Amino acid sequence: MSKDNNHQCRDESKTRSHIEEYGCSVIMIEASDYNPSFAYSIGLWEKFGHPEIISFGLSITTLHGVINDVAEIVKSGRKIETEANYDEIFGNGEARFIHVLPGYLKNYFGYALDFYNLPEFPALQLIWTDRHGKFPWESDFEEKFKFRQHLLDRNLDFKFREEKNLAIFTTRQWLEENKPILKVVHDHESDWQFLTGDQFPEDIRLVALEEVIKRDATLNEIFNLEYGEFAERRFIGDNWARNHFEVDEE
Repeated sequence: MSKDNNHQCRDESKTRSHIEEYGCSVIMIEASDYNPSFAYSIGLWEKFGHPEIISFGLSITTLHGVINDVAEIVKSGRKIETEANYDEIFGNGEARFIHVLPGYLKNYFGYALDFYNLPEFPALQLIWTDRHGKFPWESDFEEKFKFRQHLLDRNLDFKFREEKNLAIFTTRQWLEENKPILKVVHDHESDWQFLTGDQFPEDIRLVALEEVIKRDATLNEIFNLEYGEFAERRFIGDNWARNHFEVDEE
């Protein structure tokens, strides 16, 4: 389920009007307590044959501005390159672009997929530096910004934003009997619970997050589950149903 599913009812005529007038329309998603903000373009691919642009982790106002700045570069006839640094986008820092793997499109470009009615299209991610000019993949990148930019050119087999060795709760039935995970809880304290549904309190076990994802890659589908949400399914491969819970339900 894409975070911008609530944008599927967006006025298509307005989107097309923005594309014609400005070269693209910009979809903006506010940050939540768990997931970072992001914004992306629609129209660069249709109007200029250029990959769409996405960026994460800054204020919505800033993201809107930088997407439009990149659109101006594209409109001028320049093609954004992935092996170059750009110093004209931010006043006091550089930017670089990376290719977005198609496997991330459904997670972040929901309305664009619907707008184009295509299974995929090319996209680039705009990456910004920390306050010391470091990119996320460089040593000494500031820890506070580590999970503000989900790097979309890698890690399709582990989409979660946390460390792979994060301790999460699961069940003895999953660990010892290989029963499937049918319910995932991301509680208000930020803990993850991967449950088989037939457990008792004494069945709870701690394992690394990476271990459950390695055994069942479909768990990547709920990597962006918000704090205070849970997701349920009937079997592996079934669609996840997401819901919110109240604190006293735990």
